[in-house]
Amino acid sequence: MASAMADSLSARLAAVEEQIASACRRAGRPRSDVRLIGVTKGMEAAVVRDAAAAGLCCFGENYVQEWVAKRDALADVTSVAWHFIGRIQRNKAAAVAEAVLVHSLGDLRVASALDAAGARRGRPVRALVQVNLGGEETKGGLAPSALAEFLAALRPLAWLRVEGLMMIPPPLDPEAIRGSFRALRELRDRQADAAQLRELSMGMSADFEVAIEEGATLVRVGTAIFGPRTTRGTM
Repeated sequence: MASAMADSLSARLAAVEEQIASACRRAGRPRSDVRLIGVTKGMEAAVVRDAAAAGLCCFGENYVQEWVAKRDALADVTSVAWHFIGRIQRNKAAAVAEAVLVHSLGDLRVASALDAAGARRGRPVRALVQVNLGGEETKGGLAPSALAEFLAALRPLAWLRVEGLMMIPPPLDPEAIRGSFRALRELRDRQADAAQLRELSMGMSADFEVAIEEGATLVRVGTAIFGPRTTRGTM
């Protein structure tokens, strides 16, 4: 049974990889432009281990407690790179700072806490700023009109390195949200420090091909690789 599940995961991962490659070809971009983040919220550590064995190296987690448990269980798998993609609680910023990349920065107090954590460990925290393009109350992130001021406020933080923007699209048909992906790219391009904001984290299982066509450099894919979640994540 375990072997069959691993084979199924490998097949789904291969299919997603082909979709990414096809989207890159349509957009005239090299495949190396896009990194695949496997979203493992609610998945057991053993599933992450199987995915790593199948060639996936980047994994995204939403909750600190769940992430730390998996990280500890997989300490022997040196190829795994953890991304934090969930809402950040300020009192857990020191733990979040250990991620390779933090996708969901949208609060100055959290930014200061991440900066302090980077100073303590002597290594900058890499982060993306989350933008809430649709003004959805259930999602975090800044209004587009607040982005320039927020980025300016972050520049004095020596141990926080802002590398791009992130968005969570609404659950609509991919073509219906193409304009939102394009809008995030165009918003990035209008910023004073656009050259430093190389990363665009946008696109999920249902719409990552369109996101790539509109400039995504990071796509966060869960269900298309791992199937439906069987357990709930914990904080």
